[in-house]
Amino acid sequence: MGLILLGVILLVGFFLIIFVIGAYNALVTLRNRYKNAYSQIDVQLKRRYDLIPNLVETAKGYLQHERGTLEAVIAARNAAATANTRAAANPGDASSMKELSSAEGALSGVMGRLFALAEAYPDLKANTTMLSLMEELTSTENKVSFARQAYNDSVMGYNTRREVFPTNMIANTFGFGPAELFVVEKPEQKEAPKVAF
Repeated sequence: MGLILLGVILLVGFFLIIFVIGAYNALVTLRNRYKNAYSQIDVQLKRRYDLIPNLVETAKGYLQHERGTLEAVIAARNAAATANTRAAANPGDASSMKELSSAEGALSGVMGRLFALAEAYPDLKANTTMLSLMEELTSTENKVSFARQAYNDSVMGYNTRREVFPTNMIANTFGFGPAELFVVEKPEQKEAPKVAF
C-alpha cells in the first residue's frame, strides 16, 4: 500500500513539474512575442523620426516666419525619439510606455500645426519634395498604427495568460509582471495625419 501511495505522489509531482515548466515557457514565449511586436513599432517610429527633419528642412525656406513651429517640431521629434529609445529598452514597462505615448501625442500635435501651415503656402504645397515626404510620412503613420495594434494584441495575450489561474501563481513566483499597452492618448492620434494638397 505504501509503495502505491509513493508512486501516486511521485506521479502527481512529475505532472506538477511538467505543468510549471510548460506554464513558465508559455509566459516566456508570450513575453518575447510582445517584445518582438514592439520592435516592429520601433522600426516604423525611427523611420518617421528620420523623415521629420527632412520635412522641416524642406519647409524651412517657405516658412521663414514660422521658425517657432519648426523648432517645436524638431523638439517634439527629439523628445519622442528619446522616449522611444527608453520604451525599446524595456517594452511593456508602464512608465516608459506612458512617456512614449505622451511624447507621441505632443509630436502629433506639432506635426498637425506644421501641416496646417503648409496648407497656407501654395508654393510649399506644390513642392515635389514636400509632397513626397508628406506621402512617406502618411504611409509610415499607417504602418505605425498596424504595428501598434499587433503589439497591443500581443500584450493582451501575455497579460491574459499571466492573470488566469493557475498560471498567475507561476507568473508571480517567477516575476512575470504585467505589460503596458501602447494606448493612444488623444483622439486625433488614432488616425494618420490627413494630407490634402
